[in-house]
Amino acid sequence: MVNISSEATGAIGENSSMPGMVNRAMRMMFGTLASRLLGLLREILTANYFGASRSLDAFYVAYTIANLSRQLLAEGALSASFVPTFSRVHAAKGPDAARALARQVLTMLLCACSAVVLLGMLCSPLLVRAIAPGFDAEQSKMAVALTRALFPFLIIVSVGALAMGVLNSVGSFFVPAVAPAASNLAFIAILLAFRRGISIWTMAVAVLAGGMCNMAMQWAMSCSMGYMLAPARPDTKDPDLRRAMALFLPCAAGLSLNQINPIVGRMLGSFLDEGVISALNYADRIIQLPLGLFVIAISQAVLPMLSRLDPDDSEGFREFIRDALRFNLFIVLPAAVALVMLARPVVHLLLVRGAFGESAWGVTSGALACYAAGLPGMACNTVTMRALYSRSMPKAAVGVTCFTVCANLTLGLALMKPFAHVGLAMGTSGAFTGAAFFGAWRLSRDIGAKIRLFDPAWTLKVACSCLAMGGVLAFLFKIYPYPAGSAFARRSVWMAVVMATGCGVYAGASRFLGCPEWGWIRGALARGAKKGDS
Repeated sequence: MVNISSEATGAIGENSSMPGMVNRAMRMMFGTLASRLLGLLREILTANYFGASRSLDAFYVAYTIANLSRQLLAEGALSASFVPTFSRVHAAKGPDAARALARQVLTMLLCACSAVVLLGMLCSPLLVRAIAPGFDAEQSKMAVALTRALFPFLIIVSVGALAMGVLNSVGSFFVPAVAPAASNLAFIAILLAFRRGISIWTMAVAVLAGGMCNMAMQWAMSCSMGYMLAPARPDTKDPDLRRAMALFLPCAAGLSLNQINPIVGRMLGSFLDEGVISALNYADRIIQLPLGLFVIAISQAVLPMLSRLDPDDSEGFREFIRDALRFNLFIVLPAAVALVMLARPVVHLLLVRGAFGESAWGVTSGALACYAAGLPGMACNTVTMRALYSRSMPKAAVGVTCFTVCANLTLGLALMKPFAHVGLAMGTSGAFTGAAFFGAWRLSRDIGAKIRLFDPAWTLKVACSCLAMGGVLAFLFKIYPYPAGSAFARRSVWMAVVMATGCGVYAGASRFLGCPEWGWIRGALARGAKKGDS
């Protein structure tokens, strides 16, 4: 195993690995930005054509089922188990051994996905009934048919997910980040091409076409870097393959529990007013912009580096994970504050048009504000889960996931009656925030030292920067209210001015107060200028 503890400490200095992690994260952020913006355009078109309707509720239930399988097998357990093993094999044994491992894993993944697809198509009626028990017979029938049509999506994205793991492990982050942009472009193109006779089945076709584009882009990039992914017969005696599979099963178990969380929202939402599931999905899609742009980018950049840390260097690991969490919060906290304050204008600007009216605006805005409040917890939970898997602690990760699911269900049931759909969003945010603290505690026990994330000096600097930004935004809202009745161009200018002002105030305040993250950003930019993009 490669020992990089000398450069993996969290101290700010010339040998710190934080600029390297930040550099990788920034490349993913730039790539992800295009994908997320296209994803928002995709939701804008969907809202325009379908609003918050019964047929769209049925589609989202079907898409949830297919998407859960993808996140569980293709992008969930695969990423958590394959990337650490592949990174170690690549460092210790070289590219040939890593290439052989990837091909064997691809064969096993395709077999597992094919079995899941067949089983899922057969069990679609049971799955729909479990996820949306409040649907009537007509909605259930539509959801079952859509579920069966979307299940092959799992096989398509499995190849892309494996290619993404290979690319991340060898230091290529930009292409995996922009590949979803190709998926969204295909989706948008199909919606526009068939807009005159559009139906809910157009959405299903668009999803499958988008998955093909995503897979093709990452597979081609992997081949160009010398890692052609083609099935190879698995060698059951290969210790590297056995290690990856041994980690895969508990990862799959933990992630399967984690995928219950979106099911909880849709299940409970099916008992509320019509369109609630669609509104929650719209809010979730908007929150995916900061979540994917910052949180997922940072966690993807962190995982390969965590996998190469010396497991015996507890202090180096503690400092690295502490600073990774701090950088995550440094970026996410102002985004969360701004999105809570801007929830109604954001939803109005993006979605209020066509079939998406005043009622849907109010429902979606309330859910978005609650999801935004949970962004810091989601950010920390994502990084701590990566850290648990990198230290081969899948049982602890499963425990954290169980906590999340139980808390989400308990809070959702407790809050849905007094607060309706807002209560469901509040429950999700509270569950992930609690899970972040629980995961950090389990990690601290393993390394034998507290992470000490919330150092008083650091916390005060970031809190004051967020307060300064929030105060300026509140003043702007008072003297220059959101022009809801104006043309789209004027509303867009208002949003751009407010967001730019908020970013400027936070950046200026945090630099004035001496937040150390600016040193890592400068180091990351210097590395990028020397090395170029991969």
